[in-house]
Amino acid sequence: MENSKNISKTMKVLAKHFHYTQRTTLNRMRKPEKISNKKKFSGPRKSEYNEDFLWKPDPFKILISCLISLRTKDNTTKTVSEKLFKIADTPQKILKIPTKKLEKIIFSSGHYKKKTKTLKHVSKEILERFDNKVPDNKTKLLSIKGIGPKTANIVLCFAYQQLVLPIDTHCHRIPNRLGWVKTKTPEQTELELTKILPKKYWREFNAIFVLFGKTICQPISPFCSICPIEKYCPKINVIKTR
Repeated sequence: MENSKNISKTMKVLAKHFHYTQRTTLNRMRKPEKISNKKKFSGPRKSEYNEDFLWKPDPFKILISCLISLRTKDNTTKTVSEKLFKIADTPQKILKIPTKKLEKIIFSSGHYKKKTKTLKHVSKEILERFDNKVPDNKTKLLSIKGIGPKTANIVLCFAYQQLVLPIDTHCHRIPNRLGWVKTKTPEQTELELTKILPKKYWREFNAIFVLFGKTICQPISPFCSICPIEKYCPKINVIKTR
């Protein structure tokens, strides 16, 4: 499309404008953490275990936090996730939590009954179908009820550093507003962006556009007067600005 020629300029400006200290909870979870990786001893002591510690993002925590984050403010996602992970940070531990207790833990995230069922089901699937390892394959992730395209791509991008585009409401709305794409659904937006967005921007696209959408390029009456990329934006379907 005509306005897609400004993509690189737009991405450079936005990347400079939004720093890592401002990133959302899920984006900050891409930072490596200390994870225990138990391995059996070989030889006569094979009944014992040796703990090797790996520094990497935790795919399970990222997946669970993403499921908690649906229709929830970021501060709430952070608070609820931290509260849950102090009690249970593995599929086994989540399955052991009584349903009523889990509902109470995640209550403030909203839709807590549905989310509790999803967390239980996803944990059971990972434990039983995928040998206690969160899949690093989109088809396998989508085969688990409760995991949609956005959640799958967040896991692949944030936990496994794969070049995919997690598309939420902001990542769908803003490229349409900018005239980069003309799409009706996030799935269509993802497909079209893979054709025009240079791959060097894929890893940071979600992080940048989520913040941009929350703070400046809001759904109704965006703050165009302080927008760092206002000169590149045709304001498609924008009725009122601030």
